[in-house]
Amino acid sequence: MGCGRVGSSLAKSLEKRGHTVAVIDLDSEAFRRLGPDFAGKTVRGVGFDREVLLEAGIEDADGFAAVSSGDNSNILSARVVRENFGVDNVVARIYDPGRAEVYERLGIPTVATVRWTSDQVLRRLLPSGSEPQWRDPSGSVRLMEVHVDRAWVGRTIGQMEEATEARIPFLFRMGSGIVPKRSTVFQDGDLAYAAVVDAELAAVESVLGAPPRGV
Repeated sequence: MGCGRVGSSLAKSLEKRGHTVAVIDLDSEAFRRLGPDFAGKTVRGVGFDREVLLEAGIEDADGFAAVSSGDNSNILSARVVRENFGVDNVVARIYDPGRAEVYERLGIPTVATVRWTSDQVLRRLLPSGSEPQWRDPSGSVRLMEVHVDRAWVGRTIGQMEEATEARIPFLFRMGSGIVPKRSTVFQDGDLAYAAVVDAELAAVESVLGAPPRGV
């Protein structure tokens, strides 16, 4: 939702990566920013309107990004999509950093404008295959933000590390970074970062991207 400079750039980046994209905006003129080669769907309306979301294909969506110019519209749209349509993978752009922590408690990852880039939104929106946050000089080890299925909420970092055989040295929680202990409980809204070798990346993403075995 939102086809300003941020939204149009994000939509084109996602499309280049092979994703099918729908863009919502109140101003139909804003869709010109997408350019003539954009093959996705454009829908005029507000992102928290049920009919608009249905027209955009929300029932088949794997992710939703609210990147309009209004904090209230963004967080309301993100909550409607998550709570009414069951899309877990959402991210909202927030202008007021002070509000971001409040919204993180609702389990919706937010990106404050002061630190916003399209890459940050992509890392939160794409379940796998996004760019690493850090890579060692040899290119064999990387620190990745990984998509974690909500069924892991309530499990400890130690349990997640045992299941993946990878280290989780860093969590981003409610606007702040923490170095977790093995006993730290993974909470709704946490962003998890795993240190993995390239050869194990797909396996780590597969384990954390699905519910724990037996759940």
